[in-house]
Amino acid sequence: MGNLTAKQVDSLTTPGTYEDGEGLRLLVKPNGRKYWVLRFQLSGKRREMGLGSYPAISLKLARQNTIDQRRLLLGGIDPLQARDDIRAAKLAAEELHKSKAVTFKNVSVDYIEAQKTGWKNLKHAQQWTNTLATYANPVIGELATHVITTDHVLEILKPIWTTKTETASRVRNRIELVLDAAKARGLREGENPARWRGHLDKLLPPIVKGKRTQNHPALPYSQLGRFIQVLGKVEGQSAHAIKLTILTACRTAEVLEADWREINLQAKLWVIPARRMKGGKAHTVPLSDEVIAVLAKIPRINGSSLLFPGAREGRPISNMAMLMALRRMDQKDLDEGGKGWRDINQRIITAHGFRSTFRDWAAECTNHTREVCEMALAHVVAVGAEAAYWRSDLLEKRRSLMDDWAKFATSTP
Repeated sequence: MGNLTAKQVDSLTTPGTYEDGEGLRLLVKPNGRKYWVLRFQLSGKRREMGLGSYPAISLKLARQNTIDQRRLLLGGIDPLQARDDIRAAKLAAEELHKSKAVTFKNVSVDYIEAQKTGWKNLKHAQQWTNTLATYANPVIGELATHVITTDHVLEILKPIWTTKTETASRVRNRIELVLDAAKARGLREGENPARWRGHLDKLLPPIVKGKRTQNHPALPYSQLGRFIQVLGKVEGQSAHAIKLTILTACRTAEVLEADWREINLQAKLWVIPARRMKGGKAHTVPLSDEVIAVLAKIPRINGSSLLFPGAREGRPISNMAMLMALRRMDQKDLDEGGKGWRDINQRIITAHGFRSTFRDWAAECTNHTREVCEMALAHVVAVGAEAAYWRSDLLEKRRSLMDDWAKFATSTP
């Protein structure tokens, strides 16, 4: 080496190849750009290796790099392969650092955001967020997903496995799905520590199905008239929502997320879109005169089409608001010497339980057919071949049923 000088390298403009020695050469391109190239021979084959461009790489640095590569050749090492190995190791280190920076909480947030458009309602996404925040994140929320083990999962599940069986089952399933998403993103490898079959089923007792399903506490229909009378003295959105839930026999989420644009007061119909229905099918609710009267009392809020807008823009009041209203009514009744608003097992009633109240009343006190009653609850009334021939939604028969129900509910006890 030593055929070139720094001044020459800087002044060369004619396209061509200029040798410095020991295989180091400077290539001058027609566009004036200059590149360092090292030519060498390995296993009888001539090879070329780029050493960078000038002036980013000076003549001095190019010569030093040439010496370094020649040392590798003396040891029987391919400089090109060595460079590729170094780049691969650096990339692997960067990816590892990146995976450590992505926590379980990060992945769960991304998973919920990606999946929620396919879920039936926003409440489901909130339930995901709440359960993971309450049970999973205190243990694994700040951990990188690739370090989460079976012991971590058991630490989360064991305290609630036999006492909150339904919640525990959901938490396990949601952790499994988040960790599957992490694996799909290349953030972890190997078996999913939250997998049930063939893994956790060997470490945790099976959930007793009878314990997983618990009916919502429901008010006996014989007490409904007095309850409605007391409810009429309560003011606020929650009271209107409870009464609308009772008189329409709809689910609480369907009522809370109700939109004025879904309601046709003239036709006395409320069409709940499929995306908000549990069964994924639009449901038409006939509105009784009593329901119309409730709707007339609900104030319309500028800037919102929701019947029950909450504090957050575009979101309704929460299900908890209705539950708290029922608890306050229960306590007030107890304070006044009553027995409280309880089911037959002395549990405080829930808003969803009024669907059971409605169904018990319809079965025991009316002649309306089972199909009409089940359709009023938006339940499936036929499956398989029978369902293919069931085209009617029995709207007029359901209108008669809901009129009878409203009259019964609002009658003087």
